Amino acid sequence: MNADITPVPHELAEGESDCEHILTHLYEYLDSEMTEADEHRMRAHVAHCSPCLAELSVEELVKKLVKRSCAEQAPEELRLRIRAQILATG
Repeated sequence: MNADITPVPHELAEGESDCEHILTHLYEYLDSEMTEADEHRMRAHVAHCSPCLAELSVEELVKKLVKRSCAEQAPEELRLRIRAQILATG
């Protein structure tokens, strides 16, 4: 988990199905930006829900492909400027 991120627990929104909730927070799970309780709930759900497991697998594959394809890094100066702007708006 990113040390600069404090995960916020996610409650099911009114009228939202478990699957909708899982799919909404898929990237938080893949990026390890969830609370332990939410991660546990995510794992428990996809262990018994084939469509959500399939979507998780696809998104995980896409993330790996993007990571492999994006080996170049921005210049350090640019990265520092972007980080400063993000911190200033937070």
